[in-house]
Amino acid sequence: MTMKIRYEVKDLNLASAGEKKIEWASRFMPVVSSLTEKFSREKPLKGLRIAACLHVTSETANLMLALKAGGAELALTASNPLSTQDEVAAALVKNHGISVFAYKGEDNKTYYQHIQQALEIKPVITMDDGADLVTTVHTKRRDLLESIIGGTEETTTGLIRLRSMAKKGVLAYPIIAVNDADTKYLFDNRYGTGQSTIDGLLRATNILLAGLRVVVVGYGMCGRGVAMRARGAGAKVIVCEVDPLRALEAVMDGYEVMPLAEAAKIGDVFITLTGDKNVITRRHFMRMKDGAIVANSGHFNVEIDIPTLESLATRKRRVREFVDEYTLRDGRKVYLLGEGRLINLAAAEGHPATVMDMSFANQALSVAYLAKHGTQMDRSVHPVPKEIDRFIAELKLKLMGVRIDKLTPEQKRYLSEWQEGT
Repeated sequence: MTMKIRYEVKDLNLASAGEKKIEWASRFMPVVSSLTEKFSREKPLKGLRIAACLHVTSETANLMLALKAGGAELALTASNPLSTQDEVAAALVKNHGISVFAYKGEDNKTYYQHIQQALEIKPVITMDDGADLVTTVHTKRRDLLESIIGGTEETTTGLIRLRSMAKKGVLAYPIIAVNDADTKYLFDNRYGTGQSTIDGLLRATNILLAGLRVVVVGYGMCGRGVAMRARGAGAKVIVCEVDPLRALEAVMDGYEVMPLAEAAKIGDVFITLTGDKNVITRRHFMRMKDGAIVANSGHFNVEIDIPTLESLATRKRRVREFVDEYTLRDGRKVYLLGEGRLINLAAAEGHPATVMDMSFANQALSVAYLAKHGTQMDRSVHPVPKEIDRFIAELKLKLMGVRIDKLTPEQKRYLSEWQEGT
């Protein structure tokens, strides 16, 4: 039975512009294009209903087209109120018959209404970027749980939530941790977040990074990418961490490492990438110098304590499209970018298609894996099968025209035995 196409997007007349963006992204997503052809032939998702809560971008559109080619019936909603590309949403509805519920700038109430609308498809598989879809199912639509065979999650933040659910015994179906695949986090998180965060920062502000002190809060893969790109632009990078191993790695990578309370006094630009709550707080705002710029590239807008910043300010005004100026009681000004939401998607276009090619290949193949094996998997968070990870890496290299060596039979034997020594 074919589902009726329902939607709530900004303007269907934007579809032509959106189609061009989708086509442009596809040129840099050869792995997903290859899977689209494979799925079109084999139909591994035939008849499956999939609800997806992802950033509605041109790269995501290519993933949706791959899943549709595989036979799936889809409903897509945004995973962030400011990340939707309205022209892409229009194209998916008008040109490809996919139900989409998203527009850029929706308020929090509308955001969750859209999630509820996507769930009306009665999915058997969920796809998440932050776990809002999964948690909504578990709290407000438990009637759907019996028919759901599994889901995928693409972010560190989402996996923190889902692993907590699994630990407490409330996770009702298996989740594949797409974020943890080597072909995802080693590339998407580091190179994608690194480049797109700096892109969003510069689009929002048009500042010159050279010579500025950029404070990177959190030195996971995302933080490493941002630090690397900021240093490449001539910034003096300071890293703030709570994990001693990551802090040590930042030191060895050549960055200055110090507590955030100290960095607050000297930083020009602050970027949070921790996945945690209230990372930049009152004590940091009170120490920042006049003109400090604060941005977030973690999934949710809770890393910066915005309510406290609001309470400290005597005046707030929007000085650029994605820049809010807060004047504090002593006259100092602090600039918050993108309302504290993902700056790489609020003010820019998110990760380049080249890295999303691998991330979304993981999504597509993990969904196909769930379709085949989901009912036999326990209710916990599972890694992406190694064979999928390796297949994507090999295919990406092949499509890039890169060749690598292979182990000889002798080398394989040596690595599998223990008797041979010096």
